[in-house]
Amino acid sequence: MAPDASDLPVKSIALNLDMPNLADQIAALQKDEQHFVQEEKVRAGDTLAVLLQRLGVDDPAAVNFIKSDKIARAVMQLKTGKRVQAQTDEDGQLQWLRATVVDGRDNPAKQISITRDGDKFIAKEAAPELERRIEMRAREITTSLYGATDATTDGGKLPDSIVAQIIEMFSTNIDFRSDLKRGDRFNVVYETFWQDGEMVRAGRILAGEFINRGVTYQSVWYEDPVTKQGGYYSIDGKALKKAFLKSPLEFSRISSGFANRVHPISGAWKAHKGVDFAAANGTPIRASGDGTIDFAGVQGGYGNFVIIKHWANYTTAYAHMSRFAPGIRRGSAVKQGDVIGYVGSTGWSTGAHLHYEFRVNNEARDPMSVKVLAQAPLSPAEMARFHVAAGDMTHRFALLRPTGTSMAAR
Repeated sequence: MAPDASDLPVKSIALNLDMPNLADQIAALQKDEQHFVQEEKVRAGDTLAVLLQRLGVDDPAAVNFIKSDKIARAVMQLKTGKRVQAQTDEDGQLQWLRATVVDGRDNPAKQISITRDGDKFIAKEAAPELERRIEMRAREITTSLYGATDATTDGGKLPDSIVAQIIEMFSTNIDFRSDLKRGDRFNVVYETFWQDGEMVRAGRILAGEFINRGVTYQSVWYEDPVTKQGGYYSIDGKALKKAFLKSPLEFSRISSGFANRVHPISGAWKAHKGVDFAAANGTPIRASGDGTIDFAGVQGGYGNFVIIKHWANYTTAYAHMSRFAPGIRRGSAVKQGDVIGYVGSTGWSTGAHLHYEFRVNNEARDPMSVKVLAQAPLSPAEMARFHVAAGDMTHRFALLRPTGTSMAAR
């Protein structure tokens, strides 16, 4: 049986404890309170001086640094409505400043930070931590496409970059200048990126559906998680992007076609196994399709020469370049539209132009008469994964349509 607690001996122990120094604690607390954090939104017409004044910054050295530093001066280009946070001491000296800068749809957002280090400042830029959201919008054409996208109902105005993507996505089927009719509708699912409750930028359209004059067109973005290849597809998995561009140059004219001709240098009558595009020296040359660089270097009369190996047995060749684009070397992967070099007159050439060849099984074909090919089809495994993603977007389209409406898509 356990002894009664009251019968147990009691032992007293005395210890000397150091009492906290209240004066030091108060001083430390006061020191912390002397730093002030302020957040402001950029207003229309704001100058750097006005913005810093509202943030409580009274620091000429900080102003000079922001104006002169390559990274820090991005703060001066912040758009109206963007947030800026800053911490100052009791004298208004800047301790740190943070802001997120967005240059456009094709450029990622950047977190700009300016930090005091003694009597100097350090500016850094880094990718901010952004929250990705998926948004869904349904609109009806009553006056014009922009009238519908600017509507303030259903979540407000659509981002300009999303409108541009809608036009690009459906422009092969719809002439947005003349084909739109009152009552046409479109549904769009797209991504946006947020920081601290503020939208930083819009991303890519994940799926779009446009009902024009009773005909439905649909497009779904799919990036295979295994192959990492991405593109837009119809709802049944057919690639919508064409495999090859008609011209590797954005603006040019054909100076010599695919036919027999008198060679401009040798004077001999011989076959011309490509198409020559006249263009100014230095004009960017684009990869006409996705592929891998098979050759990049000097090759006889071709001068600076690039060969791209595409899917199946297709290759394209680009000659007489003045120079190659950075990173273009054998084995490099390129996407359709990537700049691979610049127009020149190297090799056997009498003037600046691009000599372009389209080859099937290493045999030259006329690129202007080759039947337009669709992008490489999805493999059976990719198609199975695509149907899962497409099913989710089909469900979203159904939610966006007016009740009782069903569509046959193209």
